[in-house]
Amino acid sequence: MRIEDCFFLGSITKKHGTSGDVVVFMDTDQPQAYTQLESVLVKSDGGLVPFFIEKITPLKEQQYRFTFEEIKTISEAQEWIGAELYLPLTLLPPLDGKKFYYHEVIGFQVIAESQGEIGIIAEVLDRPSQPLIAITSDQGEEILVPAIDDFILSIDREQKKLYIQVPEGLIDLYRKA
Repeated sequence: MRIEDCFFLGSITKKHGTSGDVVVFMDTDQPQAYTQLESVLVKSDGGLVPFFIEKITPLKEQQYRFTFEEIKTISEAQEWIGAELYLPLTLLPPLDGKKFYYHEVIGFQVIAESQGEIGIIAEVLDRPSQPLIAITSDQGEEILVPAIDDFILSIDREQKKLYIQVPEGLIDLYRKA
């Protein structure tokens, strides 16, 4: 499986105990949704390798103890610290309403309530202060719009359209004079 067909679940942060168990930080809003997994894909030398899970035990917040079939000793566990874990995109739970996965809206047309068609979503930038939707206009301009609930009116997944309402003048900041 290609990494482009997967989403980042988390990473192995440290060893746990003496039997090869590891601690995984799950980088997701709902880590408890992934506690019954049978396997994950571990990034290794640029590729993805399936690792089979014997047991997942919650530790605290987003940290979980993983017992993998492939890791049986402390030294083997040490080798995998820092490794990234992935799952196929098909395992993401569907979202509805105004919620969306960043990868899901790439290529969607953006339509502003007051200005009509703005352009196509090139990417969603995950910034610490707030995520930004990077839109490429028909004229090749990059327009950045905060991906916040107040600005997103609706999403039409079938028509691949994102409807927004932004403060007056925001889009014009990016337009060439």
